[in-house]
Amino acid sequence: MPSFDIVSEFDSHEATNAVDQANREVQTRFDFRGVDATFTLEGEKVQLEAEVDFQLQQMLEMLRGRLIARGIDARCMDEEEPELAGVKARQTVALKQGLEQADAKDIVKRIKASKAKVQAQIQGEKVRVTGKKRDDLQGVMALLRSEEGPDMPLQFDNFRD
Repeated sequence: MPSFDIVSEFDSHEATNAVDQANREVQTRFDFRGVDATFTLEGEKVQLEAEVDFQLQQMLEMLRGRLIARGIDARCMDEEEPELAGVKARQTVALKQGLEQADAKDIVKRIKASKAKVQAQIQGEKVRVTGKKRDDLQGVMALLRSEEGPDMPLQFDNFRD
């Protein structure tokens, strides 16, 4: 029986490259000349550090642009509130990976509401969809791409025929 998995993940190596490129851009931009501003990647969290809150916002846009250029969907960014302490401003951006239980249940509910002849099961941080026909599975993929779903990027992998 044909099946595929719905996941939400990104290539961590590409995230490292995006952070490195953003660091290089901060060092070369004229408006950041003489400013101590850096990006630091710690696991799946990016730490932004600058002198003022305004610079953090500019750095956030730089990071978003670099992630998009590297093929990572910007919806995986979970921005925390900036911390303003004296002469330093810090902000943490978590890069979300994996489907949360509530999002997985929402996906299953939308698949069932579409009346497609497929079965959807939650398996950890992914949703497995099985059906008798390949066309039914491709219809589910098109449905999930077209609808405004969870606020995170979805990928379809492990397609078996």
